[in-house]
Amino acid sequence: MSFSDLPFEVGPVYEGERIRGNQMYVELGGPKIEKHFELTRVKKDKEIEDGKVTIIGPNIKDMEEGGRYPIGILVEVAGPELEEDLEAVFERRIHEFCNFVNGIMHLNQRYTNWMRLSKSLIEKGFNDLTMLGTVLIRLYKAELPIIKKAQVTLITDPEKIGETYDFALEIYNKRDERARSINDEDVDMFYGCVLCQSFAPTHACCITPNRMSLCGSISWFDARAAARVDPKGPLFEVPMGKCLNELAGEFEGVNEMIKKRSLGDIERIYLYSGMEYPHTSCGCFEAIDFFIPETGAGHGIIDRNHDGVAINGLPFSAMANQTGGGKQMPGFNGISMQYIISPKYQKYDGIKSGLDSGIHTIVWMGKTVKDRVYEFLPEDLRDKIATEEEVADLSDLPAWLEKVGHPIIETEEYKAAVSGVEEEEWEEEGAMVPMGTIGMTIPGVGGAGGFKVILKNCKIHAESIIIKKIEPKRKKK
Repeated sequence: MSFSDLPFEVGPVYEGERIRGNQMYVELGGPKIEKHFELTRVKKDKEIEDGKVTIIGPNIKDMEEGGRYPIGILVEVAGPELEEDLEAVFERRIHEFCNFVNGIMHLNQRYTNWMRLSKSLIEKGFNDLTMLGTVLIRLYKAELPIIKKAQVTLITDPEKIGETYDFALEIYNKRDERARSINDEDVDMFYGCVLCQSFAPTHACCITPNRMSLCGSISWFDARAAARVDPKGPLFEVPMGKCLNELAGEFEGVNEMIKKRSLGDIERIYLYSGMEYPHTSCGCFEAIDFFIPETGAGHGIIDRNHDGVAINGLPFSAMANQTGGGKQMPGFNGISMQYIISPKYQKYDGIKSGLDSGIHTIVWMGKTVKDRVYEFLPEDLRDKIATEEEVADLSDLPAWLEKVGHPIIETEEYKAAVSGVEEEEWEEEGAMVPMGTIGMTIPGVGGAGGFKVILKNCKIHAESIIIKKIEPKRKKK
């Protein structure tokens, strides 16, 4: 395989390249464009014209510098060994292969895909999107030899992308429906994915029936098919091993996997918790689950399509910087949309707080999230979860939760949070301290011998930071 006929470099060395606003020539897809997608379909051999690239809409020469345009990427492949289960796995490789191009930054997946083309790439002679289609076809056939034929269609016309976009959504929904048909207890093997390690070096997804990949594009069925076809590829088997904590979803095999894949940086994961030893987060997650300390044990969820800030005053972009990069951040977790409606969603945190399940910890959702999962939420909870339309100010949230009778108000954590009384807590040695979103205290401040604060992979933007010694309160006799 050679790219010597193209005026730019192609290779895995360019994965992880960031293109800032002042370096960008044009942006394709992303949060400011209504309809965009990427989809891969397995077709019959006779339906594929090998090597064909079709452009529908404005090409590079027709685009204004600094402009934003839709992007629909349809990759169709054929081969005697191909099966429908592989479509989502092939589709996820669009992310990897686009990032092989020096001068292209590709983020996310499905209907949240986002690309930036750099000015330097255009200056080198990238003046036709057909070149991108050619790169994708060559990489698919070289990296995945079971693909014998491939053709690519790129859609940039906002008037013509709608029909294929709607078709793509139908395919995504069918895949997700199938993924919901089994649970973790029904299988004896989990799977891992490291497709995002170029952007998040210490991250590895653990994919189980109840925990789809954070990007929302690879289910347990998809990962199983990929690992069988390419056992040495970026998707691989993860033997479950001994179950160390059934409620938290801690497995010996998962811990061994994350320790190896993170080069020892992460040693322990609770698959069903966002507060203690949570799953690491990449940067392609569909949504963010964030802790709301003002509600004691409550959580909020915001996705990439949310317009404005969440209940905690932060936009998705700010929380994404806090959450992603392979960090293990208690209280800020990248998640897929399907995990929200999974029976294992933050199950450990919910039951530990005295609730029936993890889903009962959710007290606020961005409306775009709630609209997507509404029909799957418990009937007695649906209308007790606020959105920005019901509550936009954090100070108003407790009163609203009490008005609608959200189950969170019966927890001891909630009662302590709204009363202002600090609970006596004894942290087990090595326990992870959840991150708050507005204010927080550091356990141990003022104790003998002082204290140490370690900020790892952290960005802080603040006018000032004030650390006060908290005088112990005398208990009433």
